[in-house]
Amino acid sequence: MKNRTGEYADKGDYHLDLDPSWPYLPVYLEKERVVKAFLEKREKTEKIIDLGCGEGYFVKLYRKSGLNIIGLDFNYKAEHVLQGDIRKTEQPDKHYDIAMSLDVIEHLEYEQQEKAILEIARIIKPGGIFLMSIPNLGHIASRLSFLTTGKLLRTSSPDRHPGDRPINEYLEMLNPYFKIKRRIGLFPTFPIISFLTIWKPARSVFLHKIYNRILAYPNWCFLNIMELERR
Repeated sequence: MKNRTGEYADKGDYHLDLDPSWPYLPVYLEKERVVKAFLEKREKTEKIIDLGCGEGYFVKLYRKSGLNIIGLDFNYKAEHVLQGDIRKTEQPDKHYDIAMSLDVIEHLEYEQQEKAILEIARIIKPGGIFLMSIPNLGHIASRLSFLTTGKLLRTSSPDRHPGDRPINEYLEMLNPYFKIKRRIGLFPTFPIISFLTIWKPARSVFLHKIYNRILAYPNWCFLNIMELERR
């Protein structure tokens, strides 16, 4: 039996039924591509947890392929998805080979973010992997806006992303517990492409497939995806 609260009570399983007019659609599909490539390399013996997994899309998909993966979400409960708090998971110490947190930490207030990072570090084995995606307040369009108007362009509204930060602040927070194995950027927010993404999300998907491979320097991208190793 599924249990939904928060945005899932209002929107339903919106990650499973993608709206072609959703402005985040092209970025979401590119993120999905990267995460799938990561999970397809995992061993069936590895213990994996997807923290803030929402409807449990990756959990459901990769359990079918035999991976030992479960999810945890504050606003959702289903088979293989526990309802719980990323800041206090109630999972055992050093239990997981891999943890994922995809577009989650920015939803926490600043003072709560390091609590979540500490908790994630606690449940991952030394040498284990943390796959994290996080929006970057310092993306190109935001910098241009600050230069011309003195105003940064947030990655979402303050009520949705109260913990918005430039990517370097997240890196500093992570550094005591994790070292970077791989870091990639998605969606360098050059103005014309940004306008097309918002105006016609479904039609700009192909553009993202191209320029995310040739222009996506992480520091100026809207989204960073990092493969981190537990120290």
